[in-house]
Amino acid sequence: MATIATTAITAQRWNEAEALVAPRSFFDEARTRFLRNKTGLVALAVLMVLILSAVCAPLITKENPLVGAASQRLLPVGAPGHPLGTDEQGRDMFARLLYGGRLSLTAGLAPVLISAVIGTLLGALSGYSGGWTGSALMRLMDMFYAFPPILLAIAVAASLGPGLTSVIISLSVVRIPTIARVAEAATRKVMVVEYIEAAKLSGANTFQVLGSQLLLNIFNPIFVYVSSLVGLSIIIAASLSFLGLGPRPPAPEWGYMLNSLRGSIYVNPWVAALPGVFIFATSIAFNMLADAIRDSLDVKEA
Repeated sequence: MATIATTAITAQRWNEAEALVAPRSFFDEARTRFLRNKTGLVALAVLMVLILSAVCAPLITKENPLVGAASQRLLPVGAPGHPLGTDEQGRDMFARLLYGGRLSLTAGLAPVLISAVIGTLLGALSGYSGGWTGSALMRLMDMFYAFPPILLAIAVAASLGPGLTSVIISLSVVRIPTIARVAEAATRKVMVVEYIEAAKLSGANTFQVLGSQLLLNIFNPIFVYVSSLVGLSIIIAASLSFLGLGPRPPAPEWGYMLNSLRGSIYVNPWVAALPGVFIFATSIAFNMLADAIRDSLDVKEA
């Protein structure tokens, strides 16, 4: 009997100790779920290697990505001094791929970040305002849906002329309407909850409510959707460069490199395919990471 009583007292104290422990926050739980996702961790590791390689390219290789030699044209993978061979002008492919990652990753990430900020603000303002203001903003966004995204990006980039800036602007224009739609739908869902009404009744103006209450509570669905756009943006940016609308030659960029090497595919197919491999690997890694983030932020996941 004494043993049973001691066990009961111990269990009661244990329960009381657990009750004193502060509950874990939503982001702590999300981080734990993400760390359990092996696919997401692999994708994150791949992206970190790609990003760090692009940033630290001068420390990794001493080859100049813009200078080549006619006597070393289209050397195969594994050639002495050129581990990934050379391109059609004798430039080191390893150096060009590393430096090209700077432009390709910038062209994929920058438009998503820009369109996320603008689209979220427009969508939140539309959902919060409602009435003719919200309808006018959404009808303006709907106008962009009349054009396929890739054709609209080509049209905007062609009107601005070749260059990294035109690629970023064109992709931002394409992505703003879709993100605004997601933000507007998420805003309408939280507009009926009590804390929004409480903020209004306390005398807060529109921008105070948006900044202190609304944007924080629509962050999750927007972040999940935006993270899924990066891989596609990299592919579209590479497509624009392939068409000659991206950074001007001889700047190394994966899409442009794929275009310039297409005539060499029958001579040295492995070297010609390398830029495409990097584009594919980067976009797949971003998509896998986006799926892992979505699963980690899903409250239904255990």
